[in-house]
Amino acid sequence: MPSGGDGLAGRVILVTGASSGLGAHFAVMLAARGARLVLGARRRPLLADVESAIVAAGGQAISVALDVTDPASVAAAYDVAEQAYGPVDTVIANAGTNVEGPAIDLDIADFDQVMAVNVRGLFLTVREGARRLMAIDPAQRRDGRIVIISSITAQSVSPGLAVYSASKAAVLQLGRVLARDWANKGINLNILCPGYIETDLNADWFHGAGGARQIAGWPRRRLMDADALDAMLAYLCSDASRFVTGSVFTIDDGQTL
Repeated sequence: MPSGGDGLAGRVILVTGASSGLGAHFAVMLAARGARLVLGARRRPLLADVESAIVAAGGQAISVALDVTDPASVAAAYDVAEQAYGPVDTVIANAGTNVEGPAIDLDIADFDQVMAVNVRGLFLTVREGARRLMAIDPAQRRDGRIVIISSITAQSVSPGLAVYSASKAAVLQLGRVLARDWANKGINLNILCPGYIETDLNADWFHGAGGARQIAGWPRRRLMDADALDAMLAYLCSDASRFVTGSVFTIDDGQTL
């Protein structure tokens, strides 16, 4: 059964990219701690599976088709959330995509897609959430929480990941500026920079020879577990983090050392 001991009970949390990988994991974890989850992604069958798992465990969740690059789709997702649970007071901006390989060979359409999802989509998601919270009398709502999922590639050199790294650096700085802009609006915004955890985006790489060489170069020679971010993410979503905004948290098991 869900536990509200983390200050998450009753929070309405939108997680983008919630159909698989870290997004699905975050959703299940936060629901287990008492939050009400709004699961957003393009792949509806996978979203339905995550929703079913949460409900079967005694949690609360709804799923909604969401294309973060489309302002109308983003607004519609918030509308669905409000109809089900009331205002979204917490946003996990997690949706992302990647393209690997030498920049010299990169198709510009792939560049545009990465930037559209990782930067434009994130901006549209957090801006819509902030707009709606700001339209409510602060006395009538909980303080807002926004967590941007960036990456250690935002601050370290990762060969072959020029575009992905640039997109993650962009949202890191975007987040810091928005945190300042919204600091007196009852919204805390923070940025998580995870190290490497096996996901749909990188599984093929880490199962190959190149990925094995990369892991061998890290001090602890291992990928992180899926739950590596749980405690920090839950804290940043909770009432306990009321004095924390504009901060960047790197959790990488020493991979960048």
